[in-house]
Amino acid sequence: MRRLFTYIHERKDWPNFTWDHAAIAVPLGKVRHMQGRILGRMQVLGFDLQEEAVLETLTQDVLKSNEIEGEFLNLQQVRSSVARRLGMNVPGLVKSDRSVDGIVEMMLDATQHFEKKLTKERLFNWQASLFPTGRSGMHKVIVGDFRDDSTGPMQVVSGAMGKERVHFQAPDAKRLKKEMVSFLKWFNANDELDPVLKAAIAHFYFVTLHPFEDGNGRIARAIADMQLARADGSTQRFYSMSAQILIWRNFYYEELERAQKGTMDITEWLKWFLNCLLSALYATDVLLENVLFKAKFWEKHTSSSLNSRQKKMLNKLLDGFDGKLSSSKWAKMTKSSPDTALRDIQDLIAKKILVKEDAGGRSTNYELRKKL
Repeated sequence: MRRLFTYIHERKDWPNFTWDHAAIAVPLGKVRHMQGRILGRMQVLGFDLQEEAVLETLTQDVLKSNEIEGEFLNLQQVRSSVARRLGMNVPGLVKSDRSVDGIVEMMLDATQHFEKKLTKERLFNWQASLFPTGRSGMHKVIVGDFRDDSTGPMQVVSGAMGKERVHFQAPDAKRLKKEMVSFLKWFNANDELDPVLKAAIAHFYFVTLHPFEDGNGRIARAIADMQLARADGSTQRFYSMSAQILIWRNFYYEELERAQKGTMDITEWLKWFLNCLLSALYATDVLLENVLFKAKFWEKHTSSSLNSRQKKMLNKLLDGFDGKLSSSKWAKMTKSSPDTALRDIQDLIAKKILVKEDAGGRSTNYELRKKL
């Protein structure tokens, strides 16, 4: 069936993107203002709090970038992997899977070494780190090299078998070598383009080329994060673009599809990216509040008599406990008896650290006291 549209990469003027400078001036100005404001606020914090904020941001970035693709990682494994690779002395670290370590290594290479050139070999290493077994689920994938389209054209498809809908078809594999040379030359060039705009364009440019058999979305977001680190001029990450993209996931895919079937004018994509980034920057205020709450919490309870089980579980609550905390979960996670778990919890209630949740139900749940 003949297509009634042209993919952007099929146009004669590809990849000479254009945009309406006036239309993006306001959101770009707001983003730049918020970046400066957040970096300024973070700089007045002590080193330990800065470290904690960076750890939380990078952990969320890794988790959420994978969730966008429908893959869910263990929070504690990701957090532990990030902390170890940054040399942070964080209590309660757990062992992390090889697959988690590979994803973390890609993200840290992008953001902690943003000043280095992006090369074909570096991209190959990133993609290979996402699939340490050479498989994506049950399917074998080409790793550490560009796709070859041996099983057919690279397409982004949704829907049940027999009712598939093709949202996008990437350039033929035979074009990739030349296209990627052009992309890397453009990305590494010292041009006058605003570095935040360059992050938005780089994300769209790379994901449209879709050069790998799998992992393109995550690598595109890592490239955008790398360019945003260049825009900040800092390895310290205090906001997560991926966390906000996950919230707007449906709109994200809709905007990509619309732009990939459009003209070389990518104004609407740039506006969407900037507004998404702006929301991510606003969300950093919440992250900062959590970091400060955790610091104040331990400062207040530095002299409190707490056993190792209580300290472990309090840290889990402060880091964002998954689900509701009950005495049975406490017992399971601390490998203690139900009686011991209940005594630990009642002791923390007496010390005004934990409170019973207001919501009723068959089981009693507990949460941290909101006011210190």
